[in-house]
Amino acid sequence: MKRPGPLLTLLAGLLLGLFMLTLNATTGTKTASSSYQEKSPSPAPTKTTASPSPSPSASPSPSQSPSKISDASYAGRTDDDSSSVAVSVRDGRAIAYFCDGHSKESWLKGRVNPDGSMRLTGGHGAVLNGTLQDNSRIRGAVDLDGGHYAFTARRAVKGSGLYRATATVRGAKVDGGWIVLADGRQVGIVDRDGKPSAAPRIDPETGAVTVDGQQLTASPVVP
Repeated sequence: MKRPGPLLTLLAGLLLGLFMLTLNATTGTKTASSSYQEKSPSPAPTKTTASPSPSPSASPSPSQSPSKISDASYAGRTDDDSSSVAVSVRDGRAIAYFCDGHSKESWLKGRVNPDGSMRLTGGHGAVLNGTLQDNSRIRGAVDLDGGHYAFTARRAVKGSGLYRATATVRGAKVDGGWIVLADGRQVGIVDRDGKPSAAPRIDPETGAVTVDGQQLTASPVVP
C-alpha cells in the first residue's frame, strides 16, 4: 500500500488557504466609510444673559402743598340757628364777626394756615376755631361768654358777606356790624358808646344805612 505523497499534502494546504480566504471575505474589516462616521460638531452652548428686571420706579409722592387759599368772604348761621358768623379772608389773614342780632357780638382776627385751619381771637376771650374746606365753606365753632357755637359759613355770593360802619353820630361813637346772608337776611348790631342794639338794615348794593337819623355807609370788611 502506497503512502499519501506530497501531492496530497499540497492539496490540503491549498484547501486550507482557500478556506481562510473565504473566511476573510465574509468577516473582513469594514470599509473606512462604514467604520468612520464623521461626528458633527456640537453647537456651542448659547450663553443666556438674564435680562435685568426693571427697577421699580418710585411712585410720585402726593403733593404736600395745600391748595391756594382764595381771598373771599363767607357767611352762615350757627347750628342752633341763634346767631350768624361771617369771615373775610385775604392774603392769609382773616377777620370774623359773630352776632346774635340783639346784644351779643364779637370781632375776631388771626391768620389762616396753609392747610385752611384758623384760630381767630377777639375781646373778652372770644375764640373762633375753624377750617376752610375746598375754598367753598368754613366749618368751625365760636367760644364766647361760656357758650360754644358750632357754625357753617358758606362762600358769599354777590351782595352777601360782612359789612362794617364806624362814625360819630350826635356825639356818640357808633360801631355797626352786619352779616348779610345769601338768602337776603341780615343780622347786625350797632354799638353806641358801648351800648349794643339791633342794627337797621343796610342796602347791600351801596352799603347805605341810616343810624339815628344820619346816613352812613357800611363797607365790605377786608382784613
